[in-house]
Amino acid sequence: MGAFHAYDIRGIYNVDFDKDTVYKVGYFIPQLLNVTKVLVGRDVRVSSDEIHEYLIKGITDAGADVYDLGLSTTPMVYYATARHGFGASVQITASHNPKEYNGMKVSRENALPVGFDSGLNTIQEWIQTRKPTPAAAKRGSVNQYDISQEYVDFLLKYKGDISNLKIGMDLSNGMAALFAEKIFGTQPIYIYDKPDGTFPNHEANPLVPENVVDLQKLVINNKCDIGVIYDGDADRVMFIDETGKFISPDLMIAVLGHYFLEKRGEKGIVLQDIRSSKAVGEYLTPMGAVMQTWRVGRAFAARKLREIDGIFGGELAGHYYFRDFFYSDSGLLASLLILDVVADFKRKGISFSQLISGICKYQNSGEINFKLEKKQEAMDAVRDYFMSHETPTAFYDFDGYRVEFPDWWFNIRPSNTEPYLRFICEASSIELLEDKVAQAREIIEGFAR
Repeated sequence: MGAFHAYDIRGIYNVDFDKDTVYKVGYFIPQLLNVTKVLVGRDVRVSSDEIHEYLIKGITDAGADVYDLGLSTTPMVYYATARHGFGASVQITASHNPKEYNGMKVSRENALPVGFDSGLNTIQEWIQTRKPTPAAAKRGSVNQYDISQEYVDFLLKYKGDISNLKIGMDLSNGMAALFAEKIFGTQPIYIYDKPDGTFPNHEANPLVPENVVDLQKLVINNKCDIGVIYDGDADRVMFIDETGKFISPDLMIAVLGHYFLEKRGEKGIVLQDIRSSKAVGEYLTPMGAVMQTWRVGRAFAARKLREIDGIFGGELAGHYYFRDFFYSDSGLLASLLILDVVADFKRKGISFSQLISGICKYQNSGEINFKLEKKQEAMDAVRDYFMSHETPTAFYDFDGYRVEFPDWWFNIRPSNTEPYLRFICEASSIELLEDKVAQAREIIEGFAR
């Protein structure tokens, strides 16, 4: 049962979970969410077909009807769930994980995420304590439900005039390849644009530097204005500038402000996660944004954005959430909006790298991972050490700790999906950054011995 996590069900297939687990998840979902029909989509991973088969068998044995999207991006499942009034949906995917992984992302009405604390814990308990007892006479039906053209038409409403851009695009052999050419046409220079669940060219995780190398070469060799790369299920997107530099995804929250706050003239709440650069809020507040900081992960961010009726939001991991998209995240929609902004700036003679340099004012460590058991003790020690030496200007104690000082800040938090303690630090100078990271590292590594 090690596949049940804060955000979803995920792990190495036939190690962390198997078809029996999948069947039971399918069987119990209708009861958990009190529904008689469940929307199902899947990615192209090798194990997805078997998971698809047993998930549907479980749902229909429980007496509920299945509406089968077939191959789909995760955001398309969110779209169909909310737009077409489904009270439950499941996307079969392991997102950015290696090919041997798979999983299920469960949503309820309005595409609200079902996380461990909002239902997955109950399913886990039922799997351990209850036995499915299907009634043959009440078996549900399976209905093919192809809305792919409708989904493309929805996204195309957000396509601006990007004809002046030369775009490099890495589809990572993932699910973005289902729709990218229908949306962007032949304008981009594509690589790895065929869905392939073995991920033959690189893992579908753009946060790992080696997975972005081919796109960087493509952009530099072809003198592109921007590079775009999606993860495996296309709920995340990341960017590189015309020099081949990877752009920290939290800074793209600031870029999106030019679309919503300037171009559309909206004013209101913008959500960022607890790891976001201070530069994001400093850039967006003069545009009319009211910044709100919240926890990491869709299970928290999508619910929070709806609760506060935020305009949009984003995360360091490359998720971008939109009120226009049922408060959910979409890599394709985010890239459409960001390309629109970059095209506008190019018309003013401002390159993508110049746009980012106007946002980014700090030195940032990026997330540093420490593998250790005593996570809470290490977190408390780091917090206590720095707060005893300086007076903080802000303190957040959800999702670990974020402590801000006049010229630097840090966040330390346990991973919800991996056995790591994550530390990130930002400072006004490289010297200060290196000093603070070294101090934190010494404290944390003391708990790993």
